[in-house]
Amino acid sequence: MKRNSLFLGLALVASIALVSCKSSESNYRKAYEKAKAEEQNRQETEPVAVTPVVTPVQTQSTQTANQDISNLRQEKLNVQNGGVLKAFNVVCGSFKSIDNANNLRNTLVNQGYSAQVAQNPDTGMYRVIASSFDDRSSAETSRNALRAKYPDAWLLYRTY
Repeated sequence: MKRNSLFLGLALVASIALVSCKSSESNYRKAYEKAKAEEQNRQETEPVAVTPVVTPVQTQSTQTANQDISNLRQEKLNVQNGGVLKAFNVVCGSFKSIDNANNLRNTLVNQGYSAQVAQNPDTGMYRVIASSFDDRSSAETSRNALRAKYPDAWLLYRTY
């Protein structure tokens, strides 16, 4: 009997200890409200300084016939299939697969374009170039005409 009462006494002491350690919800609520009040006071008294981030625009120093190329996409290209690329190129498609690029090139050639496939060695992407020009205005005219059939056509300035 002594053993049972000892065990019962220890169980009672342990349960009281566990219940008394439990934090009440009101303590959490008080801490939350205090933190919220401090945050509101900080927002009202401390002005926030906003510093604008300015990223310098890098332009290429060598420009073809003093034409503005700062807002054009610029890439190094290696011709894979076709003729010689000039400075300003109208891109109709961009592919990871050379087979897909050649299929679009063949379609453009059948439509009368002197299309070429060129690869960007940095990214590995194959660019299908429908036409290539020495001046930007001719390239823009060609791009605008191609957008009727290829709405995502864009200009690319070839760097060397």
